[in-house]
Amino acid sequence: MADLKSTFLNVYSVLKKELLEDPAFEWSPDSREWVERMLDYNVPGGKLNRGLSVIDSYKYLKEGKELTEDEIFLASALGWCIEWLQAYFLVLDDIMDSSHTRRGQPCWFRLPKVGLIATNDGVLLRNHIPRILKNHFRDKTYYVDLLDLFNEVEFQTASGQMIDLITTLEGEKDLSKYTLSLHRRIVQYKTAYYSFYLPVACALLMAGENLDKHVDVKNILVEMGTYFQVQDDYLDCFGAPETIGKIGTDIEDFKCSWLVVKALEICNEEQKKLLHENYGKADPANVAKVKALYHELNLQGVFADYESQSYEKLIASIEAHPSKAVQAVLKSFLAKIYKRQK
Repeated sequence: MADLKSTFLNVYSVLKKELLEDPAFEWSPDSREWVERMLDYNVPGGKLNRGLSVIDSYKYLKEGKELTEDEIFLASALGWCIEWLQAYFLVLDDIMDSSHTRRGQPCWFRLPKVGLIATNDGVLLRNHIPRILKNHFRDKTYYVDLLDLFNEVEFQTASGQMIDLITTLEGEKDLSKYTLSLHRRIVQYKTAYYSFYLPVACALLMAGENLDKHVDVKNILVEMGTYFQVQDDYLDCFGAPETIGKIGTDIEDFKCSWLVVKALEICNEEQKKLLHENYGKADPANVAKVKALYHELNLQGVFADYESQSYEKLIASIEAHPSKAVQAVLKSFLAKIYKRQK
């Protein structure tokens, strides 16, 4: 795994070098330095799970055949396209949420001299993706399918982000509209498509598969992505900031979190009143009251039940799939996230 990660990081250096050689930067060394610093700060700093999953998934689909150097490079390049997409989303997401930290360091827009220039940096990150695809996949039969896939997934993610943002509008805070179906819709669009479906879809295209014939795979991965986001919501409140790399702010931000949705489902009228009065307020005293209520309602236990039921359901769906190679891809994904702590 360490070898794979170092190979993957080497491909990042190759792709970055190509992008920095773009004629757009020839007139100004400052702009080239800016872009390099911006890329290094935002693209490779995460866990890289999404990107590495393309290589893993492709290996499983090749059913034990040794990958060529070219195949490893191409799978890595697609993995980095997903990491670029992730960086683009996070840079803009942090501005929208007024976040302070990301991956254990200050958000990019919080750095001196960056500020709202970060919005344009986000746009640049997004525009690097078709450049990488054009440089390395233009001669492939699945080139158009790749472009289509990235465009579609970006649209789905932006739509999920929009639903999330408009349900948390200042001055229109209304907990009564927070339901499991709304939470599921946000999660499915905002997280599941790009974090779970996209890496496997890239590997399937590389392996010569038609994505229209793998709708069942998409559905399983979207379910997995939903489970992953519920874990994220749980860790935002109950995870240790030093472990998860950020300080959770879902309560202050009035997020349609799985925890608040479950709390609303099971609490009595008095507890509901307490939630309505304290949820979405930045004062630590209000946040503490919400967290105390979560403990009182034993949301840790409710989550543990949800986690085991989701796991059993996902395993059953995966094992019903006719292809052993596809089963292996899906099980490897599930193994990475089951009972995670960060």
